[in-house]
Amino acid sequence: MNEQPFFSSLIESYFIALGVLIGGSIIGGIAAFFTGKPPLTEIFNLSNSIRIWAIIAAIGGTFDAVYSFEKGVLDGQTKDIVKQCLLILSAFGGAQTGAQLIIWLTQEHISK
Repeated sequence: MNEQPFFSSLIESYFIALGVLIGGSIIGGIAAFFTGKPPLTEIFNLSNSIRIWAIIAAIGGTFDAVYSFEKGVLDGQTKDIVKQCLLILSAFGGAQTGAQLIIWLTQEHISK
């Protein structure tokens, strides 16, 4: 089985988290519009509540991360631990970028 290069995994992790956060928030805002709730407020609230799910989706689920940490600790492969930490940080960055874009879009921070 051929593994994907690490740098492209980092970039994919970033953009998957970004896409999940922005896409989920905006689609949720459309649903809020149809149900009579304020869409921009719901988009802002959804972006805060689905941030962790965007990170989990970007790193490929929690079991892969746990397995990589286990392999790194028990087998002494610190390279795998560092790679997994960098993937998680990349996903955090994508989720934070998405949240910042949603904040700029909705401007909810001004009304609070």
